[in-house]
Amino acid sequence: MHDARPLLPQHDATAHPVTALQSSPPKLDDWFFSIETIVRIDEEAVELQRILTEGLLFPVFQPILDFRVRAILGYESLIRGPEDSPLHRPDQLFATAARCGRALDLEHASREASLRAFAAQRLAGRLFLNVTPTCLLDSRLMNGHTRALLSELGLAANRIVLELTENERITDLPGIHDALLHYRGRGFQIAIDDLGEGFANLRMWSELRPEFVKIDKHFINGIADDRIKFHFARAMQDLAEICNASLVAEGIERSEDFICIRDMGIACGQGYFIARPDARPIRQLTGKTLTALDQQSPALSPLTGAPGRLPTARSLARPIDPVPANATNESVFARFETDPSLDVLPVVQGGQPVGMINRHSMVDRFARPFRKELFGRKSCELFMDHAPLIVDQHATLQELAMMLSLAPKHYLFDGFVVTADGKYLGVGSSHDLMAKITEMQISAARYANPLTQLPGNVPINEHVDRMLEGANPFVAAYIDIDNFKPYNDAFGYRRGDDVIQILARLICDASDERMDFVGHIGGDDFFVVFRSADWEMRCWQMISTFAEAMGNLLGVEERLRGGYMAENRRGEFGFQALPTLSIGAVKLVHGDCESHREVAAAASAAKKQAKKRARNAANEPLGGSLFVERRRVGSFDTPQPSGRTLN
Repeated sequence: MHDARPLLPQHDATAHPVTALQSSPPKLDDWFFSIETIVRIDEEAVELQRILTEGLLFPVFQPILDFRVRAILGYESLIRGPEDSPLHRPDQLFATAARCGRALDLEHASREASLRAFAAQRLAGRLFLNVTPTCLLDSRLMNGHTRALLSELGLAANRIVLELTENERITDLPGIHDALLHYRGRGFQIAIDDLGEGFANLRMWSELRPEFVKIDKHFINGIADDRIKFHFARAMQDLAEICNASLVAEGIERSEDFICIRDMGIACGQGYFIARPDARPIRQLTGKTLTALDQQSPALSPLTGAPGRLPTARSLARPIDPVPANATNESVFARFETDPSLDVLPVVQGGQPVGMINRHSMVDRFARPFRKELFGRKSCELFMDHAPLIVDQHATLQELAMMLSLAPKHYLFDGFVVTADGKYLGVGSSHDLMAKITEMQISAARYANPLTQLPGNVPINEHVDRMLEGANPFVAAYIDIDNFKPYNDAFGYRRGDDVIQILARLICDASDERMDFVGHIGGDDFFVVFRSADWEMRCWQMISTFAEAMGNLLGVEERLRGGYMAENRRGEFGFQALPTLSIGAVKLVHGDCESHREVAAAASAAKKQAKKRARNAANEPLGGSLFVERRRVGSFDTPQPSGRTLN
């Protein structure tokens, strides 16, 4: 053991310039403090030695939720010292190890303790093990000891995720890259921890190509209320899709952030809201988490609907009789021989799925000489996949498809296990899933506007009805282009389509994709359902941005004049003002309307009022109008003006 005791204080001009200038000796209290510090550090070194020698490390496990399948993906192992030890806290424990030159010894001991505790509890899914870059390059990790330990514990390498921590700078990236290739070749998966914190950078992500990337909790805490954090996370998600990696949002502590992460489509989540680290971690999601998963939020995509309205994993589940975990390989082989239609056999224990056996893998192994005699009477756990793809019955087919696209290739052949409240329900195949997805996409295409690909009338109506069923207020906005026909006639339908597509993009840009719904009724009519508190400002942004865009579509002369010369609807040649926006908005609360038809009628009436105001301001070069009906729908006969024009 290296001697980590510091020297007594040195009072020279370099170390303590103020003291040197005063030419005064150190105070007696300083000496006593230094001696006490030395004693404490020495005691901590002794305690560390005791912990390592006696194997007193205390692993705790924090579950990682897979949003796509509504189930626990695996657990991250976190190390603690003994509860009655001054090194119980991990920061104290690892700081002492670093001070004593025992950091690698502690890391190796932590890894072994985590693996043994994980195996002893027979926890399902993957185990995320924290590994520093220094440890990754240490010969003791690469000499086969970990593989031997996994074999002893009956753990498959594909269940272990090496999580590269970022508490130290990576100076040998090529060496790290080669080391990770070594481990990948043996079945291990890779994760990068705390992206956006410490020494993390995009180069490391691009070169290491991890299967999992963890977003630092700084970007997750408060993401539901912070648009900047939201877009940072969205950018990371886009990169993850390109790199074929699964994002894990760390530090989820609030229900609002949990729901935001869920609706963004981020693959996985981890944090106190889901579960705290524990020596005996949860095996099933808590009621609080399930409630948050089921909490309805407005669909922001034409293919997304309320829970239960779209086909789920349950619709693909085939009721194949499973085999128990203690079944012999002979009995499993006999099942496959008796039923040629069986491609896989699920393995259950206590009603819960624990593995999957592939027909071709089983037959291939038994076809080899003496294999049947050697392994026939052994447990089928020997040849099963210990980490099958397990999905909840309520998982949507889109979630399933995303999960399969990110998972190892063998899942495409093995399929997935469907569960109900954690209990085995049936087996689904990738073939059936793809067929159903294709059918849904063809059906969805019928409801999307072909020009903008935004949701059309049917999904708009369905969305409004869902909003009416809820208790939260919202704003329905009807958007229409004024002076569009003369422009369309003068410049052609292709230029007219360009204008409609430009408008579609700027409406989407001005809306909050987390909360607002954008639909295209048809032609130059659009419909927006706002839940954003600043919806009125967003409407004015649409009007202003559209006016600027229309000016840019014309030449310099037309922009200066604020219009162009063309025939009007009566065939008269003359000056035509640029197309502008009229927006009619209606504020709605629970009970105002019974159906989307009433909402559409109210929004249409508001739009007509906005168009009247637009005509009064037609001589303005950059006109536009917003009319807001602020009274309760149904409480009036004649709309009262409440709005202004943009000049």
